[in-house]
Amino acid sequence: MEFGSFPVSACEGAILAHSQHAGRRRLKKGTVLEADTLAALQAAGVTHLTVARLGPDDIHEDAAAARVATACAGHGCTAGTAATGRVNLFADADGLVVYERAALDALNQIDESITIAAVAPHARVEAGQILATVKIIPFAAPSGAVARAETAARAAGTPLLRLAPFAPKAAGLIQTRLPGTPDKVLAKTERTLRARLEALGSHLAESRTIGHDTAELAAALAAFAHNGHALVLVVGASATADRRDTIPAAVEAAGGEIVHFGMPVDPGNLLVLGRLHGMPVLALPGSARSPRTGGNDWVLQRLCADLPVTAAVLTGMGAGGLLKDTPERPLPRREAAPAHPAEPGTGWRIGGIVLAAGESRRMGGSNKLLADLEGEPLIRRSVRTLTEAGVDPVIVVTGHMGEQVAAAVAELPVTLVANPGYPEGMGAAIRTGIGALPDGLDGVFVLPGDMPAVRAGTVGALMAAFDPPGGRTICIPENAGVRGHPVLFARRFFPELRACGGDVGARGVLREHAEDVAAVPVPDPGIALDLDTPAALAAYRGTAEQNGGAQP
Repeated sequence: MEFGSFPVSACEGAILAHSQHAGRRRLKKGTVLEADTLAALQAAGVTHLTVARLGPDDIHEDAAAARVATACAGHGCTAGTAATGRVNLFADADGLVVYERAALDALNQIDESITIAAVAPHARVEAGQILATVKIIPFAAPSGAVARAETAARAAGTPLLRLAPFAPKAAGLIQTRLPGTPDKVLAKTERTLRARLEALGSHLAESRTIGHDTAELAAALAAFAHNGHALVLVVGASATADRRDTIPAAVEAAGGEIVHFGMPVDPGNLLVLGRLHGMPVLALPGSARSPRTGGNDWVLQRLCADLPVTAAVLTGMGAGGLLKDTPERPLPRREAAPAHPAEPGTGWRIGGIVLAAGESRRMGGSNKLLADLEGEPLIRRSVRTLTEAGVDPVIVVTGHMGEQVAAAVAELPVTLVANPGYPEGMGAAIRTGIGALPDGLDGVFVLPGDMPAVRAGTVGALMAAFDPPGGRTICIPENAGVRGHPVLFARRFFPELRACGGDVGARGVLREHAEDVAAVPVPDPGIALDLDTPAALAAYRGTAEQNGGAQP
């Protein structure tokens, strides 16, 4: 191809390289110049044009793009119409795009005039979506290069790109539960997984909730296999910690096998892939309770597209598998590579938020936070739990009877922040507290103000366990199997805490990130004792009197 500036009189049949005005007429780049067009240009005073003139071995950009696109388009892909040297390939159905990265790279290395850009391998696409674009760099491609590209596109015996469409499947869901597992968590999990399946053209045909027991789960898996389900999803009440744990053991007890435990995708590390009489069994990590994308989605999509999922497939998902560190799931770089000692419990700067804005609606008219406990307002004792443990800064969020609450914590080393939206509930108080935190904190405690029995030692135990680089990003105290307050959140959760709404407080964040929660055993029953009714307050006072005025 010849390219350069030539007299207008010598440009007939050439291709205009840059847009050009001919009087009021505008000629677009790529226009094939004909005699009448050249006459108009000369009449407008144009003497020279930058053009491309094709040689005998050149193929026009549109024709070249069409040939390469046709060679690349495999099953489920349709090539569009060529224009300006471009042909788009469209998906015929919902599914996954399948191609070999090395084959695509090889095609793009044939000649700089021929390019093909595709979505990532195994990317999920919808019917009608562009999955690849063939573009010829203007304005032609050498015929030999086009022929080599066509050959390379079919080097594997089939076209370079194909679509693996989602095939409708009937799936089963088994959830295990332990004492204290909330029904609403189970219900939300079922809704989330049902929606996942339906988005892939499949459906949830059967759902069961059973005890977290190997024998019981093995029996349920055998029944699901007998019922002819295409695959079974299992969500355990506790995360799988080993191949010999409850869920993998149940798969094997039912006569199945464990294909692979774990995957290099986060969230999704603790996924277990098993097979029972040819039926895939997916033991999902806690992150699958959330609708956000995780490793479980990648595996489920492949299964619904009838693509093989092997141990090698799972271990090959590490490239691009850090899904948390994305704009959708932010992980601040400071937390990912902290400038603090690596030893857990040392060097972290941790603040606290005490929620003291509520209206005490269950107290019959009085403000529980101002109730007297051995000569000290209840709220003051709750705040001291954090200050005496070395938490700094401590933000006290006020609202209802704000002046009186502020006076009750006078002289304590705290920052008072008024919450004008306190009638909305606990969520507004958390938002206000997070918004008042200074920069540079690694984590924050959230403590309801009506919990004066929490011990400072419990706060210290949580700080000692806190280890964001090691995965302990949410620390929650647990006593005798019961979890309570305060909860320590790493800074990566601040944006979500800032978005809390309603009166559920931070419970939504805990459910969303169940896989990040580390329960810290503490000998402190006060973590679950909130004094929000007259009866609870009277009982606490009575216990204190029996203990000689000491904290229960």
